[in-house]
Amino acid sequence: MGSRALDDRPDGFSGLPGNLMMWILILGELAVFGAAFVGFAVARALDPVPFAAGQAHLDGTLGAVNTMVLVTSGFIAARGVAAGRRGRPALARRRMLAAAAVGSVFLAVKAVEYAATLGAGLSIDSDTFFALYFLLTGFHALHVVMGIAVLAIVARWPSVENLETGAAFWHMVDLIWVILYPLVYLVR
Repeated sequence: MGSRALDDRPDGFSGLPGNLMMWILILGELAVFGAAFVGFAVARALDPVPFAAGQAHLDGTLGAVNTMVLVTSGFIAARGVAAGRRGRPALARRRMLAAAAVGSVFLAVKAVEYAATLGAGLSIDSDTFFALYFLLTGFHALHVVMGIAVLAIVARWPSVENLETGAAFWHMVDLIWVILYPLVYLVR
């Protein structure tokens, strides 16, 4: 059995970078988050007062900082893929590790935000807004942790396919936050 070129794949996904199974996982994760976002929007429409009050307690600046952190980390990961495609695995490795390190800043900022929120006496049990806030942002933070692990793994084995696969997952994590941030922090 010879190996097939990416363009010769029979699965109809010849243009997707990385491993097809990652794309299946990404589609599943986007569906789960999409359903959660719809649920959040419906809950807000049904009971807007606690959502407005809850949003007033959040620090939109920390959310904006985290947006920049993830976008920057995603850019670094993309540069890692580019280095791998140019045959520079050592540079690709460094860039993926840098993307993971920058991504870990997201978790530190989120920990500061959670500490302030919990310190104000607001928890998952406070009301519907904070239940959904902690569930959505906590589930996303779990994906950040998984994404950091994926970036570290592909840094260890920086084949082009691995780099593309890891970056695809990381960009999904970015995309979810870029939707989650305005939905939870900004949209009234």
